[in-house]
Amino acid sequence: MKRFGMVIRLKPGSAEAYRQYHAAVWPEVLEMIKDCKISNYSIYFKDDLLFGYFEYHGTDLAGDWARMAAHKKTQEWWAVMEPLQDPLETRKPGEWWAEMEEVFHLD
Repeated sequence: MKRFGMVIRLKPGSAEAYRQYHAAVWPEVLEMIKDCKISNYSIYFKDDLLFGYFEYHGTDLAGDWARMAAHKKTQEWWAVMEPLQDPLETRKPGEWWAEMEEVFHLD
């Protein structure tokens, strides 16, 4: 299992829409997340920042990411979410949400 922590900004005025969409995430998107072996997924909000945490339980991360990215309903969801978000300038090439380094974990 691999844990992920990621961060992104919300654009000004986008918080309420973001909350409303996430109160009723499309079932096809949720199913794809689970099918790609992601669990324990949470998103937290503070000021203009979103912090996402999830656990990946698969063995082919690149393959599962590609499968998710090719999923039509997930693409539609991302097309709705992306205009609400403002990626960090310090993210790595190819990232939308900036992946964070885990510096501490207690089991």
